[in-house]
Amino acid sequence: MTASARKVRVAVVQAASVMFDREATVEKAVGLIAEAAAGGARLVVFPEALVPAYPRGLSFGSIVGNRSDEGRRIYARYLNNAVVIPSPATDRLGQAVREAGVWLAIGVIEREPAGGTLYCTLLYFGPDGAILGKHRKLKPTASERLIWGEGDGSTMPVLETKIGRIGGLICWENYMPLARAALYQKGIELYLAPTADARERWQATMRHVALEGRCFVLACNQYTTKSMYPTDLGPEALSDLEQQPEVLCRGGSAIISPLGDYLAGPLYDGEGILYADLDHDDLAASRFDFDPVGHYARPDVFTLTLDETARW
Repeated sequence: MTASARKVRVAVVQAASVMFDREATVEKAVGLIAEAAAGGARLVVFPEALVPAYPRGLSFGSIVGNRSDEGRRIYARYLNNAVVIPSPATDRLGQAVREAGVWLAIGVIEREPAGGTLYCTLLYFGPDGAILGKHRKLKPTASERLIWGEGDGSTMPVLETKIGRIGGLICWENYMPLARAALYQKGIELYLAPTADARERWQATMRHVALEGRCFVLACNQYTTKSMYPTDLGPEALSDLEQQPEVLCRGGSAIISPLGDYLAGPLYDGEGILYADLDHDDLAASRFDFDPVGHYARPDVFTLTLDETARW
């Protein structure tokens, strides 16, 4: 890289979905991409499951041994608003990225053109608007397993770009030591962590990942309230939501240095965009005394095998 290219401005967008509405959420994202680019960002990151929603608080009418008809209909609505890759929805995002001239990483709920399985996916675009790759969440957490399938090792990219090596894991995948190690092994520099976890203790995880990986961490969450949900989901879903607080997810997005220091955020209790200017020389400096895949790796003792075979 040239000296100027070694510094890059990034943006983490803490935003809510237009719940269960793919087209409206994509259009909201398009506007925010333009705003982030106007703020000088070269890389723009959005939260987990932004399009069409992270359906926090909903049971989909499921208990052990029983599923309700209303729950099935809500799932059908969710599936019908999911994102096929490629499709008009990804074309629209690609157009916005091309006009803004940025790299984009955005959380979508993905479905194959045929079938009824959904995946929680992190989708990457280059500044020419082309899809560069995707990562499907390897292990949905707890009740997420009711609505999302599992990814495999074929979607674990670390992308070589002009602004650095970009990759990421989604939410509690970041608690999986070997998943993190696989990204470190690929030389990740800009580590993206879209999430739905707004707990204060999540910040300790994000700072640990930065320190462990000696990488920049871009942690991105939504700000979501009950009033954002459609009112026509049905009585079961509305009953589920009655049990929840008004603020369902308060955010906590942040940008963290390779030595674990906050460069921006954490942002709580509202939507907004965080910006930070990242200096790639900070990566080299941080690895002086710890390099997870170099002088601190001990490959004579430890080995990691990543099966990147496509299973689905």
